[in-house]
Amino acid sequence: MNFYVNAVDELVRTPDDNPTIGLLICSDMNKTEVQWSFKGITTPIGVATYNNIRIKDVLPTKEQLKERMELLQKEMRKTKLLMSKNK
Repeated sequence: MNFYVNAVDELVRTPDDNPTIGLLICSDMNKTEVQWSFKGITTPIGVATYNNIRIKDVLPTKEQLKERMELLQKEMRKTKLLMSKNK
């Protein structure tokens, strides 16, 4: 999760955007495992269980995720191209 939050900050986030946060949604959660997993990480990451919400009503569809990933890949290619031109 830390990797992905930092990748978004470096490759996608603009100065006008709010800070990126990570949200890990689990079917169940062991408090000790969560604390140990995130100990020492300063990236804002939240962990929640979804047994109290209708997860399908809240999360994007598979198609929406695919579309967003394709857009992100295009943006990453543009960024890589710009960076290589500036060298």
